Amino acid sequence: MSDLLLASSPVHKKVPVLIHNGKPICESRIILEYIIDEVFPVDGAALLPADPYDWAVARFWAAYIDDKFVAPWAPMFKGKTEEEKAEGIKQILAAVETLEGALKGCSKEKPFFGGGTVGLVDIMLGAHIPGVRATEVLTGAKIFNAAITPLLALWTERFGELDTPKKVLPDVNGMVEYVKRRQAQ
Repeated sequence: MSDLLLASSPVHKKVPVLIHNGKPICESRIILEYIIDEVFPVDGAALLPADPYDWAVARFWAAYIDDKFVAPWAPMFKGKTEEEKAEGIKQILAAVETLEGALKGCSKEKPFFGGGTVGLVDIMLGAHIPGVRATEVLTGAKIFNAAITPLLALWTERFGELDTPKKVLPDVNGMVEYVKRRQAQ
């Protein structure tokens, strides 16, 4: 780790860190909110809803993705025992089922968590789709299972067809190779 990273992210000592005007901003979710909604707003492109209640709900689900969906991936891949790995998968699948209900409630019968447009929750979860697909290849576990979470299964397809995710998200095969290399270390 570089000295700049350690100085910029003193609590977690991890990426991402955005340095804007010489000041560090840490954590993906906070960076997204800072860039899109605060510093470089674009008319009609808000990541968070204008309604205060919907705003709070979206921030809750974005945090849920970090805390309950992303956090168990480390034990799933780095667990020392099969039980630890299985517990990681179990926690991920439980989070996915909860996110199915969140999508139903937040979308208001529209295509995305943000309703008719992509919002913060869509980006937070959508960024993990290549990793999810790689995990499915590597473990045989079906994370977004259409039989159990049909709304999320359709959502992943819709999100993956958008122009920006197509351009910026990594290729699943590349993710599989990356994980294999990391596991071999």
